[in-house]
Amino acid sequence: MLRNLAIVEARRGPKDSGTRSARRLGGKSVLEWIVRRVTDCQRVDGVIVLCGDTPADRCLGQLVPSDVPVFSSAAGDLLAWYAAATEEYPCEAVVRVRTDCLFVDPALIDRLVTTAEVHAECDYVGYCSRDGRPAILSPVGMYAEWIRASAIRRANRRATREADRRDVTLYLCSHPEKFRLRLIPAPTRMDREDVRLTVDIEEDWDNALAIFEALGPEQLDWQRIADLLDQQPAMRSRMAVLNRAHARG
Repeated sequence: MLRNLAIVEARRGPKDSGTRSARRLGGKSVLEWIVRRVTDCQRVDGVIVLCGDTPADRCLGQLVPSDVPVFSSAAGDLLAWYAAATEEYPCEAVVRVRTDCLFVDPALIDRLVTTAEVHAECDYVGYCSRDGRPAILSPVGMYAEWIRASAIRRANRRATREADRRDVTLYLCSHPEKFRLRLIPAPTRMDREDVRLTVDIEEDWDNALAIFEALGPEQLDWQRIADLLDQQPAMRSRMAVLNRAHARG
């Protein structure tokens, strides 16, 4: 049994026709780029990719590196899908990574896992924004979540609302009386209203390319990105506008 299994979601959502994951960055598809970022983690024991079973989804699956398993399931919603993945790939915990988090940082993932090991009672470990909300809900776009596999299966059995079943961690985070949650502070330099690294719209992609071209593929840790953004007030100003226009719930 694996201790920590990273799961990358290569799924097609309402904002993603599949083209986001197929776009190229440094000679690799976005999906392959994110998968390789996750395989650089020191505290993750394995990586799989969740991919649907439609013809279009199977095309996305072809973008996955050959040494990384692809898991498809007939489960009707994302929560059930994750529960099925933990049965197919037995593990103690899951690290969830979304494909809109292009700049997911291996060091930040390793910190999640280390925190979970220190606090063995936890069912969920995530980053927290300055307003107290989970940072995964922010537009910073570089965070992952750590979830105990048994907690995913318990949430799958108990969650009945459609909104809870469309997400993996919403039910857990909404019921602190049932699950043991721990939020750790997000890096202060990235936890601000004028930082937007998520890739939801075309302008986000333009900004991502600009950052990639400025730093190169080997210098994309969050500290260097923060240094770059400090020198780009116009980009930060535009990111703040986009954040207000596309605020997440």
